[in-house]
Amino acid sequence: MVAVLTAAGVLTCLVMTLRPGPTADAGAATTVAPVVGTEAAPTTAPSTGSAIGSQTTGRAAPRPGRIQPHTTYEGVATAYKAADGDGSCLFGPSGDLMIAAMNTTDYESSRACGAYVLVRASNGASITVRITNECPLPCAPGQLDLSEQAFAKLADLKVGRLPITWTLLSPGTLRPLSIRYKTGSSPYWCGIQVSNHRNPIDRLEVRTAQGWRQLPRTDYNHFLSTNGSGCGSSIRITDVYGERLTVDGIALKPDVVQPTRVQFAPH
Repeated sequence: MVAVLTAAGVLTCLVMTLRPGPTADAGAATTVAPVVGTEAAPTTAPSTGSAIGSQTTGRAAPRPGRIQPHTTYEGVATAYKAADGDGSCLFGPSGDLMIAAMNTTDYESSRACGAYVLVRASNGASITVRITNECPLPCAPGQLDLSEQAFAKLADLKVGRLPITWTLLSPGTLRPLSIRYKTGSSPYWCGIQVSNHRNPIDRLEVRTAQGWRQLPRTDYNHFLSTNGSGCGSSIRITDVYGERLTVDGIALKPDVVQPTRVQFAPH
């Protein structure tokens, strides 16, 4: 068994050493893609300029939250001018305007950011949108403020308010998720954002000398370490299904999108 594991580790090391690192999103500097694994230390030494770790995931108990998998919610759909697609989640401009703003109650301090939602109208039409924004009061619990482009797939914009039901989706095909440190981040203070995740993020932790530390989440979709604890170290991300990914090798480079090599499982 030991021999098999050792051989597998050597093969993984060779493949990752030969594989060229991907580049960051448009406009960002070129980075080396980090590798994801468990909280266990790598079994082999990293090559110069790359990070090496195991390719496995862990599990954590799902926690209660406003939006839960396998649950149908009722509300109304309204419409807003989405402009370039950016919003409170701070994902940046997007060419895909099948997006929506979540009401403040269900937004839950940005926990809904990045969620894919299947919206069904009372007239039988349906559309899948991604949550990129917050809809403040008077948006009520259950309400979705759709981009005008998305609303038009369900009904004429003149309708104004449309009864809907909606549920979480876990889409099948996505590129790996990415990590970005907020502008101004340093070893003494940092904000961390996860983007392009298949499932909503439940929590984010950083490795410190005392162990894993969970970071508080802001309503603008960043996890903050106000005293610098864990900034630049390994990052552990858990989705609403309880799947846990550990990312090693993320450089502390502010405002640079750093793609990983993993993604949460579809459900």
